Amino acid sequence: MLEAVGSTLWCERESDLDAVTAISGSGPAYVFYFLEALEDAARGLGFGDVEARRLALATFSGAVRLAEQSDSEPLLLRAQVTSKGGTTERGIAALEQAGTKAAVAAAAQAAFARAGELGDLFGSES
Repeated sequence: MLEAVGSTLWCERESDLDAVTAISGSGPAYVFYFLEALEDAARGLGFGDVEARRLALATFSGAVRLAEQSDSEPLLLRAQVTSKGGTTERGIAALEQAGTKAAVAAAAQAAFARAGELGDLFGSES
């Protein structure tokens, strides 16, 4: 029944639910945050609000569709669209230098910790 509204993941342990919350519960906000950043970047490059949003949404939508239709891992997909010495390679280097992966991991860890805190708080009220 739940699969009618989305994907499901079976968790053997209830403790895994905090990790699911950190990724899937908070994850949409991370995606929206990245969309917001892409829109801001597009505006900074001279696009208007409508064009910036359209570019960001189309980029995300196309990338997600490609990932869904492929058996390849994101690392390989990224490598396939990154030309050596090209614009994407330079952009990825800037993301790496800024510690983007570490920041995403820190966000997930923070959400995971808060999910546990909230579980303890609401569990103690029973």
